[in-house]
Amino acid sequence: MRSRTERTARRDERGQVTVLIVGFAVFLAMAVAVVVDATAAYLQRSGLSTLADGAALHGADLGATGADVYEGGVPEGRLEVTAAQASAAVRDYLTQVGAYRRYPGLRHTIAVDPGEDRVTVRLSAPLELPLTFPGTPDRPTVSASGSAVSGVDRP
Repeated sequence: MRSRTERTARRDERGQVTVLIVGFAVFLAMAVAVVVDATAAYLQRSGLSTLADGAALHGADLGATGADVYEGGVPEGRLEVTAAQASAAVRDYLTQVGAYRRYPGLRHTIAVDPGEDRVTVRLSAPLELPLTFPGTPDRPTVSASGSAVSGVDRP
């Protein structure tokens, strides 16, 4: 026959496996949520990066000093880019490719470096997280940037 202390010790261990299983399930659910959310953020950043590269290239190409850039012959080196024309070209590009529909809340900034005639486009858009858990931001923002220069290649 078992003593009273053996029966009490045995009774105290009951239910411990349940606590471990519940704890592991919570940990596993949080790990899945983090992986899914990180994947969603990566995919959106990748899409914004491609879009920013295209917008910068479009801005550099069409932002060169207007349609009359070649009237005096092809210039040496790089084409001079104006901020106003590059900005208009980037806005048109983003509208044409449907960027504002695909990324609701999309914001963009355009910078033209006059020394290099480089157009830099920075895009940012809010991210809808597929899975959320306590402690995650309500509306995280994903950003990407791209830059381009239009040059003249001579044979």
